[in-house]
Amino acid sequence: MSALAAGRERGEGPLAPVLRRVLEDGEVNSYVRPAIDTPVFRDADGRIIEYGKRWRESPPPEVTYSVDSHPERFAPLHAVADALIAYLRDAYDVEVVEGEAAAADLLRPAPETLRAVRIRPNDPACAAVTIVFTAYPGIIMHAGLLQDFRYPVCGCDACDSNWEMEADELEQQVLAVVTGHYRERIERGLRPRVEYAFTYPNGGASGRSRPQDLPPERVPAAKPILRRLIKGWAAWPRAAPKP
Repeated sequence: MSALAAGRERGEGPLAPVLRRVLEDGEVNSYVRPAIDTPVFRDADGRIIEYGKRWRESPPPEVTYSVDSHPERFAPLHAVADALIAYLRDAYDVEVVEGEAAAADLLRPAPETLRAVRIRPNDPACAAVTIVFTAYPGIIMHAGLLQDFRYPVCGCDACDSNWEMEADELEQQVLAVVTGHYRERIERGLRPRVEYAFTYPNGGASGRSRPQDLPPERVPAAKPILRRLIKGWAAWPRAAPKP
């Protein structure tokens, strides 16, 4: 498991205490995950591989860290992301842009991009979301100004993730952004850090990175915007009721 994947599992970081103080706002959303037939994969002996459950009682064998036996198990993430895009387009006051220009929102180019969709609220106090479909197959979400989130972070056999686990996190993080439970900030000092934080109904997740690890033009451009967002990004405005 990569260090990044381990950090995402722990959900800890410098903003975690803030996350736990800002919990449910009572909003009910109408997003529903589409019905998906879970693909079945078998090992060399014909036994069903139960991804997500294999290493509960013992650590993964060393060899599994370099093996990605069935990346196609993540293909249902594309259907989940498509449903999220449709929901956001219909439920909120947003501008939707699809095409190569949207993929440029990512901090680093995605390998083999199949589709890119930017959903930008018409209120500048709200964080935009860009969803990129990759041929792996997987999803990359760019949220706000300075963060990319990958689903999966790592698909190796040792990490033992499955599409359901990744879909849970994708939905949770997208809806946290939409409901105003997402925060970014640039920490000042001799060793500045770029931080993010999500608030969930049952907890939260956060992380940090070094400014020098990001594209050099992004951090200076983000600073004045994030300084004005003392309480984090705002909740997205709802779309006007259809006649």
